Amino acid sequence: MNPANSHKPEPTRLQGNSISPNFYPSTMIEAKNLNKRFGKLQALRNLSFRFSKGECIALIGPNGCGKTTLIKTILGMVVPDSGHILFDGKDIQGQFAYRAQIGYMPQTGRYPEAATIAQVIKMMKDLRGKDARLDESLIHSFQLETLGNKRTGTLSGGTRQKLSAALAFLFSPDVLILDEPTAGLDPVSSEVLKQKILEEKEKGRLILITSHILSELDELVTEVVFMQEGELRFHAPMAQLQEQTGELRLSKVIARIMQQQTSQPPVAR
Repeated sequence: MNPANSHKPEPTRLQGNSISPNFYPSTMIEAKNLNKRFGKLQALRNLSFRFSKGECIALIGPNGCGKTTLIKTILGMVVPDSGHILFDGKDIQGQFAYRAQIGYMPQTGRYPEAATIAQVIKMMKDLRGKDARLDESLIHSFQLETLGNKRTGTLSGGTRQKLSAALAFLFSPDVLILDEPTAGLDPVSSEVLKQKILEEKEKGRLILITSHILSELDELVTEVVFMQEGELRFHAPMAQLQEQTGELRLSKVIARIMQQQTSQPPVAR
């Protein structure tokens, strides 16, 4: 049994692309019929979903499936051609304040190369102001205080990842979007970050994670979203997928579900 799913009630099976209005008691992000085209490339195809507070959701799929476009659309960096995204019940179109409730960890953090770690952290704190709720636990766990004088242009990939993770969690956001969060981290640091993710989920945060290393997600995720060619192929609780496939590991769950897709309708929530 996946520890991340042990607290969840038995999931309800829905047909087609229907979504029960009562199935998500605490919807944080909702997408309605999202479409986005870049030239001849249809990056997003009529995506609709609801992501709830207290969930850790794996957003996975092959390269070019639309994950990055979807993340940028949630962040307001890409404007959809049609459709809407609601954040905590409010349409994000033309809005910016909601971004303060999101902690984003990019796959590769880019910082002013001449700035030190301490200066980057201070700059972010100054931008948020004195009233911001601070969570400096990862700064301490990763011992970034002892590296404060290091310039970001000289950092190893692992240390850069630690800084990106610490900044994503720094302001106690309601939503965390983590793009390949454990890439480049040593095993100890990876476990520290995964434990932090679990702690934040238990506090009711919504966490979205993308990763090509599916084994890193086995202990974390409560739901799985699989995208392909801009479409949402399935979105379901991890426990339901494990029961449906008879597999425990996410990589094997995905492989089995994709085999079933040829003869069965998509699993939807």
